[in-house]
Amino acid sequence: MIEAELKARVRAPEAVARALDERAEGRSETYQDTYYDLPDGSLRARDEELRLRFVVDRGTGDRRTLLTFKAAVVDEASGSKPEYETRVGDSQIAHAILEHLGYVPAIVFEKRCRSHAFEAYGRQLLATLVRVPELDGTFLEVETLVQEESELTAALDDIRSVLADLGITPEDLTRELYTDAVAAARSA
Repeated sequence: MIEAELKARVRAPEAVARALDERAEGRSETYQDTYYDLPDGSLRARDEELRLRFVVDRGTGDRRTLLTFKAAVVDEASGSKPEYETRVGDSQIAHAILEHLGYVPAIVFEKRCRSHAFEAYGRQLLATLVRVPELDGTFLEVETLVQEESELTAALDDIRSVLADLGITPEDLTRELYTDAVAAARSA
């Protein structure tokens, strides 16, 4: 599967939040993301990502852990990547497995998210308002999954239409990675 995704900086987060609430009920969650790499940085050098995400639903208190591998970018303009994700039963054991395989935590940070799943333009979409405590501003990620790279352009066009419906302009789009932004904030 390829995650077709666009991310934008949001100038009017309250207005976007209201518009998303009109489309679908939101789910508020906190993510604790740990990105792993080999000691030589070879995953990053290949534009690949290995992440262990611990999720807490702030409404219900439910917890889950997700292990995700993202391959290299297949669309430079959007940064969309093939993605492989699975639920993990025990985050501590998953961490131990990764470390025993030679992976080390490269960066760890928190994201506070409000996600809305809905259908638009014939697609199942997930729109997530994101705040990273270490970064200024609010971000909006809108994504859908496609089977083939040939479907990516049409999916991204539909995502752009949803963003426009929410008042997000092409100038608001960003390819900035949270991992890079957090690392830069910490070194400043």
